[in-house]
Order: sequence, then C-alpha cells, then structure tokens
Amino acid sequence: MAEAQNIPAGSTTAGAVAVAAESTVATRMSAPPSYDVQDFPVPHGREEEWRFTPLERLRGLHDGTATATGDGVKVDVEAPAGVTVELVDRDDARVGKAGKPVDRIAAQAYSSFEKASVVSVPKETALTEPIRIRVHGEGGVAYGHQVIELGAFAEAVVVIDHTGEAVLAANVDYLLGDGAKLTVVSVQDWDDKAVHVAQHNALVGRDASFKSVVVTFGGDVVRLHPRVDYAGTGGEAELLGLYFTDAGQHQEHRLLVDHTAPHCKSNVVYKGALQGEQAHAVWIGDVLIEATAEGTDTYEMNRNLVLTDGARVDSVPNLEIETGEIVGAGHASATGRFDDEQLFYLMARGIPADEARRLVVRGFFAELVQQIGVADIEERLLEKIEAELEATV
Repeated sequence: MAEAQNIPAGSTTAGAVAVAAESTVATRMSAPPSYDVQDFPVPHGREEEWRFTPLERLRGLHDGTATATGDGVKVDVEAPAGVTVELVDRDDARVGKAGKPVDRIAAQAYSSFEKASVVSVPKETALTEPIRIRVHGEGGVAYGHQVIELGAFAEAVVVIDHTGEAVLAANVDYLLGDGAKLTVVSVQDWDDKAVHVAQHNALVGRDASFKSVVVTFGGDVVRLHPRVDYAGTGGEAELLGLYFTDAGQHQEHRLLVDHTAPHCKSNVVYKGALQGEQAHAVWIGDVLIEATAEGTDTYEMNRNLVLTDGARVDSVPNLEIETGEIVGAGHASATGRFDDEQLFYLMARGIPADEARRLVVRGFFAELVQQIGVADIEERLLEKIEAELEATV
C-alpha cells in the first residue's frame, strides 16, 4: 500500500492512487460560509473544492437549474416516547445554528427547503431505542434540512437511512448540549441513478461526545461534507466511514474538524473498497487546530482497498496546526490492492481463492461495522458487503 503519515511533503502514486498534501485548510474554500446562494459563484470544476466532482452528473444542483418537485423524497421519523418531532420554518433559531453552508449546493439547499425537520431529545434523557429517520427517494428533485438536537446530558442513537431514487441536496445539523452523547449512523443505500449532496454540521458542547458513522454504497454520485465544531472545552468527536464504490459510481467524502476550543479530541477513520471500471472514490480529511485550541488530541486515517482494475482513489489528508501546545496530532492515508501474502496464507490452508478474497475484505471492514452499535444495520451492511463481493467473482 502507498501510505503517507503526519504531514506529507509531496505526493505518492501507486497505480490508480493519488495521495498528496494540498493547500492549507484555511484556503480550501473559494468563498466564506454563507446562507445566501448568491455569495457562491457557479463552480466550473477547477476550484479546489470541486476539482474531483463530476459536475455534469449533479443534475443541476450546482448551478441552480434543479427545481424541486413534489415527488422528490418522503421523510418518515420514528422516535421513542419523549422525543419531540417538529416541522419548522427557516427562521427557527435552531436551523443553521450548527454551521453555515460552505459551498453553493449547501447554500442552495438552505435557500430552497420548505420546512425543516427538528428532532429534539430533552436534557438528561437517555434513550434505549434509536431514533430512525427514513429518507426515501421517489424519483424527483428535493431540498431538505434536518436538525437533531440533544439537551444537556442527553444520550441518543440516530439512524438516517437513504433509499430509493432522487436528486437530493440537504443540510443536516447536530446540536449537542453540554455533556450530551450522540451517535449518528447515516446510510446511503440509494438506487443506481440517485444523486445525493449534503453538508453535515455538528456543534459539540462542553464535555459532549459525538460519534458519526457514514456508510455509502449506492447512488450515481454521492458527495458528503461532514464538519465538526466545538462549542466548549472537553468535547470529543469520532468520525467513522465505510464506502463500497462500484463501477461508474462517484463517492466523495470531504471532512473538516475545526478545533477552536481547548482540550478537545477528534478521531477520524474512513475505509473504502472499490471495484469496476470508472469507480471513483474521493476522501478529503482536513483538521484545523486553531491557536485557541491548546491541549488538542487528534488523529485521522483513510484506507482504501482496490479490488479490480479501472478503479481510482483520491485520498488527501491535511493537518494545520496554529499552536504548539497540543497533546498529539497526526494522519495517515493508504491505498492498495489485496495483500498477496494474506491470500497465499489462506489458500495454503485449503480456502478457495474467492472465499479468501471475501475473508480479507470482511476483515478490512469489520472494525468499523462492529462500532455501529445497531444490530439490524450491522447485519444489513454485512449482507451488502457480501453482495458486492459476489459481483467481483
């Protein structure tokens, strides 16, 4: 595997792999964050934040020509007793509180949704069952906004499940009160023609804990932008991701963890497998430790497994540190094909080649699947991985 650790000074290329140090986090965006779509120029593909994205396949989300239709998506929320579910207007104080849009599509989504869905967990409430939000595409174009709010010392697990076919642009806000604990599992299990672009904003309160698990399998183009900010000291964020990119699919995950408060932690682990002609996965991992964030402890890692010829991975870790008073900071990126020694070891013990390949891939993903914590979702993902592997035989 090609691997870069800490701050890479150049680029490493291995087959269809590109791992490189890029411009600093602070200069990645062509325009400052804004709720107004007019503050962002129409992207042309040469901008840093758009250079990997196939704009021609976004179905007009990037240039304002995609018009919402009545058959876009259907959203269903299943919540335990005590949880409040509301539909609110754009002027609700909770909408957009976790973070402003950072690109034109996010701003377009903010300007175009009709009602935002707000799911609130009262303070000091520990849910024993997950909140399930089902987003099912019905063939049209949709813009959406979802807010998940936890009061102080509340605990919850939220599953956001995307299925069907749609062209969807959305913003998702996570608001964590002081001492709250939130786990979010976002599943992108779209049909083959779906397009999904979303910005995820988490605002982590003092001594709060946020865990995000992003799972991407389906869709023609999926571009997700998870972002974390800290509202107080002692906050922790864990961002986990799993993706399986098939022939012709474009799956892009762009992350930013902005350490603004002292004595906070973050850990990022994303893993992906690719197979088939023109399968393209993009992972951008940005961590910014600002001057005020003394005592920060952070690490990020991306690993990719290329199963067939014709697939491409772009993996770009970036770490910017503005203070010398930190506990630790680092990153790693690795991409490669099957380990021939692992395959030989298994086959030497009588395991057929196809089954040996499956065992290697299952082991590759096992660490992340086991951390989801929702049994039916874990089982479903293992079945999806098995189905994808069947296609490689």
